[in-house]
Amino acid sequence: MGKKEDEKEKKSSVSTSSCSHLRSAYHQCFNKWYSEKFLKGEWDKEECVSEWQKYKACLSEHLEVKKLARFLEEEADAGFSTSAE
Repeated sequence: MGKKEDEKEKKSSVSTSSCSHLRSAYHQCFNKWYSEKFLKGEWDKEECVSEWQKYKACLSEHLEVKKLARFLEEEADAGFSTSAE
């Protein structure tokens, strides 16, 4: 890998690292819920909501800092929901 490729990879991993622990917590919760409950016919909409809200808040803040939040707003205006409903 060249120097530019190394720098690009480093920047992309750093840009999301501030939320990576919250992403992991949400994914672990979701995977556990999916395999232990959903696949067995149990459905609880409240499962993992706290983890999702923390992760979503971190991502929103990160996007604001990077001045990218407007892209989510444009998607919401186009009819795409960013809520956990």
